[in-house]
Amino acid sequence: MEFLNDPFWQLGLVRSLVPLLMVILFTQSGLDKVFDFRGNLEWMTAHFSKTILKGVVKPALIAITILELLSAALCAVGVVYVFAGISIMPAFWGLMLCAVTLLKLFAGQRIAKDYPGAATIAFYLFLAVFGMFVLR
Repeated sequence: MEFLNDPFWQLGLVRSLVPLLMVILFTQSGLDKVFDFRGNLEWMTAHFSKTILKGVVKPALIAITILELLSAALCAVGVVYVFAGISIMPAFWGLMLCAVTLLKLFAGQRIAKDYPGAATIAFYLFLAVFGMFVLR
């Protein structure tokens, strides 16, 4: 455990925590949408049935799935790059993509008037932005 006393590893650990959280969040969420597309489509169709989004649920689900998986992948690359001492930029841009994805999800929840769901997403958005500041 001597490496825990190394400032390089300490900084890498701190810089990696939020991107790693986003890897877990978006990998699970994105893969759930891939492997249970029909179930997610049914839930989202019902969730947005009384909103202006009711006609675009399927393309929106596909777009969100792609954004979630890309966010997870870029954050994963970012964690590796941070620990390898190569660059913080993939982690930064991964968190930026996470923030954009979360803003899209937040807007959908607000449009659907799911305020508790929107509040949860706002918390994750705060973490993504905080993670970008930690990477500076």
